[in-house]
Amino acid sequence: MWKKATPERVKERNVRAEMEFLASDAMQGRGSGTQFELVAGTYIASQLREFGIEPAGDRDSSGHPGYIQTVSMVKQSLASTLVLTIGAARWTHGKEVVVASTNGLWKAPLQKLKEGTAVAPGAAVFVHLAPGKESPAARAQIGALLQKGATAILVADSPEVRKMFNVSASKLPQLPMVFKDHAPAAIGAGSSLVLLGADATAQIEAATDGSGVALTGDVQESASNTWNVISVLRGTGATSSSGEEAVLLGAHMDHLGVNPDLKGDQIYNGADDDASGTIAVLELARMLGGAPRAKRTVYFVLFGSEEKGGLGAQYFLDHSPVPIDKIVADVEFEMIGRPDGKVPAQTLWLTGYERSNLGPELAAHGAHLVTDPHPEENFFARSDNFPLAKRGVVAHTVSSFGLHRDYHQPGDDIAHIDFAHLTKSIDSMVKPILWLVNSDFAPKWNPGKKP
Repeated sequence: MWKKATPERVKERNVRAEMEFLASDAMQGRGSGTQFELVAGTYIASQLREFGIEPAGDRDSSGHPGYIQTVSMVKQSLASTLVLTIGAARWTHGKEVVVASTNGLWKAPLQKLKEGTAVAPGAAVFVHLAPGKESPAARAQIGALLQKGATAILVADSPEVRKMFNVSASKLPQLPMVFKDHAPAAIGAGSSLVLLGADATAQIEAATDGSGVALTGDVQESASNTWNVISVLRGTGATSSSGEEAVLLGAHMDHLGVNPDLKGDQIYNGADDDASGTIAVLELARMLGGAPRAKRTVYFVLFGSEEKGGLGAQYFLDHSPVPIDKIVADVEFEMIGRPDGKVPAQTLWLTGYERSNLGPELAAHGAHLVTDPHPEENFFARSDNFPLAKRGVVAHTVSSFGLHRDYHQPGDDIAHIDFAHLTKSIDSMVKPILWLVNSDFAPKWNPGKKP
């Protein structure tokens, strides 16, 4: 009997062909939730079908499964300016206060944070930044506070805060997308951030803890969609009761679209971020689809609207074709189109490498993986692996992003992709992934490292 054999290697011509479509100007930057994101998903689906990978998305009107999973969203926008209130005091965004970011309108009790006390979850926390902080350090301090579970962080007036205040005063913040049932959608939504002017600082300083603080305004809503592409390669352990173990290989297919306000190049092609990761998933699908059937089932998932807060990945958690507890590992790919000078040549790094035994085991089986050389960037919590990790799946992201200047800029285009590096990077993951999907190895979080 004829037996399928794994293709010899990942071919650069295939990588180039996929990149030349996904990151072309014709794709208009694959903006999150736009028709071009859907076009990208449709192209990806056609490739997966060619590779022999089965659809696992929504069913059509005839009951047949498709590759596309539609995520129904509600887009929120401000119809008036925002107002911060406490008691009878009212301050308008852009004048007395600046709402730098917000997850919507809210009301919360005031907590004046003192040294040595913890942030109270759900509170509107009033803080003075440490004196003499330069801008990067001030932003880092604010960033840490935003992850503590408060409803809002109210930052007292200071010279450094005033610089940030003036930059943001003329802009209304964007409101987050929510799912159709109004459930929160973004990864790690965090807290609202309000920068206070001198008068607001003085009055809040004089208020008592527990006083009601509110952010008010008028919000308009409209229907919107984003899309995931979901496909499956059934393993020999698959059963009709969906009891099989599964490995998820994923990336995000969206980017930032077009900015007509820019002079010159207005298209955010997103070649590195994340056409490169999308191509990694496609090429792994090509290779695994041409190999003898693996023991474990493999899901190839391309997420939509990662750039809007991981909306597609969040939706997938509650609408997955496989029980989340059956996913033994999630390996995401993001920004592998250029080498990172902080690690040896032809080496990739894994976000949260030290958190589990998955990275070391993949490395032991040939993966050119090392620990993330940029821990201060917290990349582990900034990609589509994170919502799965929060649900218990051992989930990490493979990358070689060296903090290049084209990140989220029109310069992230095909001309700046190192195709030799990208091709070799994908190829270096084939045998380790084949080992993972054919093994009994069950990845585990290291003690105290589960997110």
